[in-house]
Amino acid sequence: MSELDLAIRGGTIVTASDMYKGDIGIFDGRIVAISDEITGARQEVDASGLWVMPGGIDSHVHIAQDSGPGIVMADDFASATASAAAGGNSTVMSFALQKRGQSLRQSVEDYRKLAEGECFVDTSFHLIISDPTPAVLGQELPALVKDGYTSFKVFMTYDDLVLNDRELLAVFDVARREKALVMVHCEGYDTIRFLAERLEQEGKVAPYYHAVSRPEVVEREAAHRAISHAQLVDVPIMIVHVSGAEAMEQVRWAQRRGLKVYAETCPQYITLTAEDLDGLGMEGAKYVCSPPPRDAESQKAIWEGLSQGVFQTFSSDHCPFRYDSPQGKLNPKARSSFRWVPNGIPGVETRLPILFSEGVSKGRITPQTFVALSATNHARMYGLYPKKGSIGIGFDADICLWDPKRKETLRQEILHHGSDYTPWEGFEVTGWPVATFVRGKIVYRDGEVLGDRGHGQILARGISEYVGA
Repeated sequence: MSELDLAIRGGTIVTASDMYKGDIGIFDGRIVAISDEITGARQEVDASGLWVMPGGIDSHVHIAQDSGPGIVMADDFASATASAAAGGNSTVMSFALQKRGQSLRQSVEDYRKLAEGECFVDTSFHLIISDPTPAVLGQELPALVKDGYTSFKVFMTYDDLVLNDRELLAVFDVARREKALVMVHCEGYDTIRFLAERLEQEGKVAPYYHAVSRPEVVEREAAHRAISHAQLVDVPIMIVHVSGAEAMEQVRWAQRRGLKVYAETCPQYITLTAEDLDGLGMEGAKYVCSPPPRDAESQKAIWEGLSQGVFQTFSSDHCPFRYDSPQGKLNPKARSSFRWVPNGIPGVETRLPILFSEGVSKGRITPQTFVALSATNHARMYGLYPKKGSIGIGFDADICLWDPKRKETLRQEILHHGSDYTPWEGFEVTGWPVATFVRGKIVYRDGEVLGDRGHGQILARGISEYVGA
């Protein structure tokens, strides 16, 4: 077929449902042929010995987001999407944050300007609603959903983001009416304030006490409350970054009763523990994120949820700051209390190797489940399917070539993010991305980002399959 731009030949194709040998033909950025043998393309890539999978979709990343006075996030869109490509990802979904008192539409327009012309991989935006005024709920939010911003996030904690129960119900009601998907950060605001203030009064201010101030019961209570609100309003919700058994059991309880409650988890909850926050000096600040990592029993529970289908997606919650920086983890106030340590860790580049190594290589999940958790379910959940998320005729040629046997040690020196550290320094993995294609164009190969800055498009999205007609 001489009209083909590219043929990827000799690999093992893996989707969320199948695994088979085959060649893939690509024309004008899309998959147009899948066959036992494809020849005559203008360019050929030999994938012998490799797995050919959909490019990863990371539906929960924070990029260039305002993080408070004097604090600067470590990644802009160029560095974050280069890092994503190097990790086997072809699409990321970041957040347009509405500041209180700001127009929601204006916040989206301001955020788009940061991304336009900067991305190596395709990008889409969720909204963060912090100020649900009548104008936002009655005019701006419905209009933005129609424009392709079909998901938004609400917070049950943080001083400048928390919504009270009445506000949550109002936002949920608009989501139900407009058929948008709500993502919920479930941690109880007042409980965390109470615990944090008590710890500070006792002089317990080191980074380790960040985890103590946010125990599992705080996440469980908020998850239960969010589920109850969703049941009352009859709206689907996605509970993000579930950290352990207690919140997961709330999700499973809802799912067994037929409620449209979905869940996401992240690499930190299958590999890190609260003890990582107890490093010498301020080293523990490198692991401060919310919810915090728990313990070995929580990791076991998360794997149970991943293997049994409680979780639909596995995301990074990439939220990068520099460690050794007055604008990052070691800002002037951070030593006075864990409350001032910027909250988040880098992870968009290491998400897929960690899940593959700990999951597929260790026999906890199948290759097909890996693809579902890392790509296909993200596309279905957030309105990108059937354009993204699988390998099939008509799909965008977003492809990751994967070496399932390659062993690597995660370390800062080989990563591409803007942070100056990785929480997984020295972590050994089996399984590694060899090359990443975005709409048929190679953007990463063998440790080097090759794509053109600006090749990545900003995507509008349809209504989530999980919301329904």
